[in-house]
Amino acid sequence: PCIVFIDEIDTIGKKRDGAGSIGGNDEREQTLNQLLTEMDGFDATKGVVILAATNRPESLDPALTRPGRFDRRVPVELPDLKGRESILRLHAKKVKLGPDCDFAAVARMTPGASGAELANIVNEAALCAVRHRRKSVTQYDLQEAVDTILAGAQKKNKILNDKEKCIVAYHEVGHALVAALQTHSAPVQKITIVPRTSGALGFTMQVEEGDHTLMTREEILNKIATLTGGRAAEEVVFHSVTTGASNDIEQATKLARALVTRYGMTEDFDMVALETVNNAYLGGDTSLACSQQTAADVDAKVVQIVKDAHRKAREMLEENRRKLDEIAQFLYEKETISGEEFLRILNAQPQLPVSHSAESTKEGS
Repeated sequence: PCIVFIDEIDTIGKKRDGAGSIGGNDEREQTLNQLLTEMDGFDATKGVVILAATNRPESLDPALTRPGRFDRRVPVELPDLKGRESILRLHAKKVKLGPDCDFAAVARMTPGASGAELANIVNEAALCAVRHRRKSVTQYDLQEAVDTILAGAQKKNKILNDKEKCIVAYHEVGHALVAALQTHSAPVQKITIVPRTSGALGFTMQVEEGDHTLMTREEILNKIATLTGGRAAEEVVFHSVTTGASNDIEQATKLARALVTRYGMTEDFDMVALETVNNAYLGGDTSLACSQQTAADVDAKVVQIVKDAHRKAREMLEENRRKLDEIAQFLYEKETISGEEFLRILNAQPQLPVSHSAESTKEGS
């Protein structure tokens, strides 16, 4: 009796193409045939259990996955909020922790993270604590580790000039302000304009209160508006645009396209699937499944959705220009601010002109 485990079974278990040895891979097919023959001979009473793993279940030969060979398929999904917290606690047993470590908060910051990435976060936090000559890991170290995994490590040798730093500050505050002024939007956790090794010159972190599996149309449109908020802030303040919004543009377009082609949230196409998802376990790339005319209509609809969101974000920032200047100036000076500091300035009442401190919040960059 034993357990036989075959990892990456798609290397030998791919679908047979029926071409035989002419242009096909005859050796691989013979290996698969032999495997099928051997598996067919296993008796349930002998105590031999065979397991296999793959990231591409759709490419396996149907004869391999039928009952009698592999009887059960167990999808291993990414961990949910509770699962992420448990995984973090498990990996944290090997490091010395400070009293302020909040794994629930770290789990909320890392939606979509795998077990290996969470282990990496704990390891990175331990390294951060050592670099700062601390005896134990603190919440600050865990936060830095999350930032490093999500956006890359801080780039110490990348110094922005004053004008670029000012543009990046307005860009990031534009994202945060549009997010905060909309309903059904995740709260802002942190804004920073410290350059990262991933190429990002700054980022705005939003953290949901819990795990959200379903999204409404309004939430998707709000997210697109938040993504366009950075470019909108540059237009409102500097009346020009920079290349800093390239990643935002990519994400906004992807969301708008999914809204039209996969989620059926437009009147024009209703509940028609115009796109198919391939390799769900390996990035999930998509391919269009419609005529050229329909593809052109989809493109027009996607452009219209992003345009409307961009206009909405610009109008919001024009109406709240004073807060935009105030928060951007604060971020320019501090380089990194928390969600609490951001909300405190946003919700602060404007001071009366007679106050001696009324001149202290002028735009200085």
